[in-house]
Amino acid sequence: MRIFGRTVDDETRCIHYHTEVDVIAIKFKCCLRYYPCHLCHEEETAHEAQTWPRNEWAEPAVLCGVCKGEMSINAYLATTSCPNCAARLNERCAAHTHLYFQAT
Repeated sequence: MRIFGRTVDDETRCIHYHTEVDVIAIKFKCCLRYYPCHLCHEEETAHEAQTWPRNEWAEPAVLCGVCKGEMSINAYLATTSCPNCAARLNERCAAHTHLYFQAT
């Protein structure tokens, strides 16, 4: 799976977010490309980011950088660790969900 943006390792960490638990990439609805964060998308594209509508939250749109497993938006929002490999995910990402997923 190709990850776009300025990554700093092979677990999807980027120059903006690179703590031990920053190990996901989000598939952006607008271009269907995986980026580690909204800032990476903003820096590398010439279009405005679109959020995933709630009726599409069953789509696989979140990638675990540790195991490379995809998960649905619903699965991602319901957990604090990867359902495939149990890697811990950054709980502070919840502050940015509105940038990726349509507000409920």
